[in-house]
Amino acid sequence: RSSWLLLAPLLTPPVPVVTAPPCSLCPEGAHRFQWIRNLVPEFGISSSHVKVLSSPAEFYELLKVQIKTAKQRVVMASLYLGTGLLEQELVDCLEETLEKSLQAKESPNLRVSILLDYTRGSRGRKNSRTMLIPLLQRFPKQVRISLFHTPNLRGLLKLLIPERFNETIGLQHIKVYLFDDNVILSGANLSDLYFTNRQDRYVLLQDSPEIADFFTELVDAIGDVSLQLQQDDTVQMMDGMVHPYQGDKVAYCEIANRRVMEVINSARTRQELLHAKTFHSGQQDRSLLSQQGSQASGGLKPEPDTWIYPLIQMKPFGIQIDEMVTETLLTEAERDARIYLTTGYFNLTQAYMDLILGTRAEYRILLASPEVNGFFGAKGVAGAIPAAYVYIEHQFYSEVCYLHQQERVQLQEYSRAGWTFHAKGLWLYLAGSSLPCLTLIGSPNFGYRSVHRDLEAQVAIVTENKALQQQLHQEQEQLYLCSGVVSSSTFEQPNRYVKLWVKLVTPLIKNFF
Repeated sequence: RSSWLLLAPLLTPPVPVVTAPPCSLCPEGAHRFQWIRNLVPEFGISSSHVKVLSSPAEFYELLKVQIKTAKQRVVMASLYLGTGLLEQELVDCLEETLEKSLQAKESPNLRVSILLDYTRGSRGRKNSRTMLIPLLQRFPKQVRISLFHTPNLRGLLKLLIPERFNETIGLQHIKVYLFDDNVILSGANLSDLYFTNRQDRYVLLQDSPEIADFFTELVDAIGDVSLQLQQDDTVQMMDGMVHPYQGDKVAYCEIANRRVMEVINSARTRQELLHAKTFHSGQQDRSLLSQQGSQASGGLKPEPDTWIYPLIQMKPFGIQIDEMVTETLLTEAERDARIYLTTGYFNLTQAYMDLILGTRAEYRILLASPEVNGFFGAKGVAGAIPAAYVYIEHQFYSEVCYLHQQERVQLQEYSRAGWTFHAKGLWLYLAGSSLPCLTLIGSPNFGYRSVHRDLEAQVAIVTENKALQQQLHQEQEQLYLCSGVVSSSTFEQPNRYVKLWVKLVTPLIKNFF
């Protein structure tokens, strides 16, 4: 049964996907997930270029080092930039690097492009915008700050919904941090918690120019349909661009769809041509080597043993690639395969829940206990959000028990004193294997918001290399080590008590968080 055929019913408008047949030039023994390249570009790299990070501190230090050594480009996409001392240090690093670039003898080459969400980045008097304006004022020709505003927040809705609550309508949620040809994929935002005691996931792809080019183009595309921050803290659209909430919504979404799909499809075409060229030249090089001996091998690039697939989800623009690939992976997971799935906010879509409960693979789902939920202890209505997640978790667990699936589908809660939990993604272990061959890492939480409201991006990393598989396995083990298995008694604990009003309200608002 072909994985590709399963995607057929999903490939309906408004998603303009080029459905070229699989490339017939693939070397023998290529991995089983190559069907993904029918939707997105495939980047083949050496596993030695992939490094899995484990801690917020490591992530923060890497950001600073990468900013300081950047020569050509710094491109950062995040929900927001915090306003504390650690965040100021990042801005200072950017300023220092831009200053060095200005003082270089040749014309300054360094370009800095930052994409944030408009509503989250504008929250409060001191906010992401006020943190970044000094850079814009000092380096106007080198710095671009784009603020994405969802087209769904407009008119009366925009007028009536107060600050913070307006963020429930839709956000720029992508987290990508790239420096020259090095790319960090993560679920972490640029805020002090994510640099200290908020656990997330982080993968560094080193010396990967094609992947860096792709994400630069993607951030540029979203930036082009976003509001541009000005030196006086005002915002304006680029000349000739439809406004996201004052202009025609359908026209705006069509333009955004076209811009993003151009990036995906042009990169896909480029990679297919590169793949064909590399395959043919690789054959010639190997025949030359057999004739000339091993001396000629020094200049050859290592054969790729790892493949990167960028998965984009932008339902407001009619782009549902991540949803398609995730659903197909869950559908195709064989009996005795194991899927470790983690999310900081357990609120799976109905489609994902149905697939988990109705398919054959074993699932170990890691989620946040109430105490490590990011909303724990929040003031006002937000303080009830952890209880709402407990209620959703309890409902799902009850369904698992009703279907007698407790052995196959297991819930585990992350708990760590003084920490919060924000990790998301999955690891796929094929039947009979003790190591994962695929991981998903990026911004989506597998919930309604991720699928329907926000702009999201993650990558599928597929590898045949045992050392990288071991790195991914250790990452998974380290996260799950801080967890306890959920049972019926879990929900009898006093801290799991859910008030009646929360139970009544949760079904009405669960699509907003």
